[in-house]
Amino acid sequence: MEFRRLSLPALLLSALLPLCADADENVRAIPPPSLDEPRAVASGTETAVLSGGCFWGMQGLFEHVKGVRQVIAGYAGGGQNTAQYETVSGGRTGHAESVKIAFDPSVVSYGEILRVYFSVAHDPTELDRQGPDEGSQYRSDIFAANDMQEKIAHAYVAELTRGHDFTAPIVTRIDRFRGFYPAESYHQDYLIHNPGSMYIVVNDLPKIANLKKLYPALYREDPVKLASMP
Repeated sequence: MEFRRLSLPALLLSALLPLCADADENVRAIPPPSLDEPRAVASGTETAVLSGGCFWGMQGLFEHVKGVRQVIAGYAGGGQNTAQYETVSGGRTGHAESVKIAFDPSVVSYGEILRVYFSVAHDPTELDRQGPDEGSQYRSDIFAANDMQEKIAHAYVAELTRGHDFTAPIVTRIDRFRGFYPAESYHQDYLIHNPGSMYIVVNDLPKIANLKKLYPALYREDPVKLASMP
């Protein structure tokens, strides 16, 4: 876990950043879900809670998605009494590092959020791990807020499976949302505050580059920063 907190020396970072932050050529766009919520006519806010590896990258990525109003890094899947970073890191709490995404459904749909999630945010074929991070706290998991979200998620997984959009089986869990607990303040907007972190440069900046390259209509240049905790 300490590997995440390492920063590259300035000269080494300047040499590696252009390479590490490039879009991953192995990442491909996937089709949008056939089943999705209709775009809302009136503006409002909906919420998606997703996990897929370290919440630093997940938060930093979705803050660049148009229509997203706020992204909070936190914990989902376990109880309130165990929702602390050091406890969750033990992998025995039932929690997963997650993000709570508030979005405007008149601008971006839940299905489009899932499209970014499956293709850019993480690898849905990795079981209880993402990149260098291992454990159930890094699992791929969708926490559906209602029947419609659950139906869309199940249908999309089935659709991507039939279309052989991934070379290995999708292992993403789809669970009902039971609660979300914001992570400690030093985790919030970590990517924005620590762009020179070795972990961020290697693992997360390419995700933002992939979003811009594969889904330019969904990309916003300036991220929506977390202004205040709810």
